[in-house]
Amino acid sequence: MKQPVKLLRLDPRAKLPTYGSAAAAGADLYALLDAPLTVNAGETVLVRTGVAVALPEGTVGLICARSGLATKRGLAPANKVGVIDADYRGELLVALHNHGTAPATLEPLERVAQLLIVPYITAEFCECDTLDGTARGAGGFGSTGAL
Repeated sequence: MKQPVKLLRLDPRAKLPTYGSAAAAGADLYALLDAPLTVNAGETVLVRTGVAVALPEGTVGLICARSGLATKRGLAPANKVGVIDADYRGELLVALHNHGTAPATLEPLERVAQLLIVPYITAEFCECDTLDGTARGAGGFGSTGAL
């Protein structure tokens, strides 16, 4: 299901987000760079995209890793998943971290992350004395199988 989302190109060189296939969940975000950018091992850089969006009310933009960039070159969002609130109107920036052991170089207009637009629920937290029981209960990390 397609839904219109307003997008503002903040720089004429910016490449608009694109979907890699008809069933892709995430739209590719492109690096707006003046020149190649080397990210040293363990370093985090803010990468401009040159675009801003007006997300529909009741949705959130999630900035996620591109699997190839993360697995082959160690580059992934520093905060694992970036959160873009529906009322944010600034430039989409990608905090990209080099998790690898060697420097990695980004090229201008290279795909650096993907944007997923998903609905969310705003909770009205209601304090109570007990919670409904489940088979899992309070079992936490590793409680449903081997680690």
